[in-house]
Amino acid sequence: MSPVWLVTGAAGMLGQDVLAALAHEDVTAVAADRTALDIADQDRVREAFATHRPAVVVNCAAWTAVDDAESQEDAALRVNGTGPAVLAAACREHGAVLLHVSTDYVFAGDSGRPYAEDAPTAPRSAYGRTKLAGERAVLETLPDTGYVVRTAWLYGAGGANFVRTMIRLEGVKDTLDVVDDQRGQPTWTVDLAGRLVRLGRAALDGTAPAGVYHGTSGGETTWFGLTREIFRLLGADPARVRPTTSGAYPRPAPRPACSVLAHGRFAAAGIEPVRDWRAALEEAFGALLAAERPLARPAQRPAGLSAGPPARTPAGGGPAARSRA
Repeated sequence: MSPVWLVTGAAGMLGQDVLAALAHEDVTAVAADRTALDIADQDRVREAFATHRPAVVVNCAAWTAVDDAESQEDAALRVNGTGPAVLAAACREHGAVLLHVSTDYVFAGDSGRPYAEDAPTAPRSAYGRTKLAGERAVLETLPDTGYVVRTAWLYGAGGANFVRTMIRLEGVKDTLDVVDDQRGQPTWTVDLAGRLVRLGRAALDGTAPAGVYHGTSGGETTWFGLTREIFRLLGADPARVRPTTSGAYPRPAPRPACSVLAHGRFAAAGIEPVRDWRAALEEAFGALLAAERPLARPAQRPAGLSAGPPARTPAGGGPAARSRA
């Protein structure tokens, strides 16, 4: 009998791509969106585990409204802290592996070098505090079978994310002022999903030690640099994108100035880290463009890029961009 993988947050962008990746594996994938499974409800979680008896749980469920968490920290903590704790307890009871997706926001974001997996955490936002609570619950409850995979700057074909927003704005605005003092690693959910599946397989095989991993693309850029690359792929003039500072966009939650993560533990486990962000964006771009501009004629798409099927995604925590018509 093939092992059962339970994917929570399955209707989100990452959850959809994890399910797509599992379709190529010899496993039974069970999709649980937030209407099907409230991960903070112990009774619902116990029922799900009793029914499906998963060998691996991939927790993609999360409160991702970074600014809203500042005024609703208890609600965010229920999803980001209590939920992982409940899942971890159920995994311990059933002997299952837990892959829990976390964030760069657990760091202060003021480092001058990439954050290693064991770097000190110091979240500066309510969102970061709630995600750190979830990490700690997983690692304390499952010291041998709990895996925390931090990621950042996610984008994908469907729903709200920074890359799709910039594709849309390029078509309606003459210029865009975009933040150039926040550095990170734009990460395609398809790439992250593939690493999660490989990590889960390695966990079952006993070849990847439990603990913290970083699942972001290689290389680094700013939101300004990312937007210029998006314009280049659109065949638009990158000079229409102009740099500005975070101070131009006051937000309730502070954004990390540095979200760059190191990938030593994936490499040590024999799993190749995610490729450079530019290569991933170029491969993803056809699907992103088709999802954001569904009425665009094929000739309007960049040459050599194909349009894949869209997926759903929650909104991310990237910066706004000021535009001029």
